[in-house]
Amino acid sequence: MESISLEEALEAFKLPRDLGEYDGKIVTVGESRFGPYIRYDNSFTSIPKDISPMEINLDEAVELINAKKEAEAKKMIKSFDEEPELQILNGRFGPYISYKKKNFKIPSSQKPEALTLEECMTIVNTPKEKSTAKKVRKTTKKKE
Repeated sequence: MESISLEEALEAFKLPRDLGEYDGKIVTVGESRFGPYIRYDNSFTSIPKDISPMEINLDEAVELINAKKEAEAKKMIKSFDEEPELQILNGRFGPYISYKKKNFKIPSSQKPEALTLEECMTIVNTPKEKSTAKKVRKTTKKKE
């Protein structure tokens, strides 16, 4: 507590702060344990480290919000009306199937955009093959 000055303490209380309105909803900047963020329409957008939450303006915040919306729109590849819990998504490690809060790898021989509901259900219902290879531990002898 003794390492912080009065000015630094007062600066910390300036967050969260309102930037203004965008599409009739309030845009707020705040700080959490995960870093600075923008809150808009009950969703959170991270602020990059090179932008200060104290200096960001409404236009910059709107750019970050729109970039996040665009990234989320690109995440969805395909969904099915017959099975609303089944989705084909684009992930960090490539496309995958999400079904009932579980993820399933799409074989590289198949195109994710062309998969039908039946093909997706076949992938989901196929049991995962377990590796039969045993791990070999390498030991080294000490030289004397």
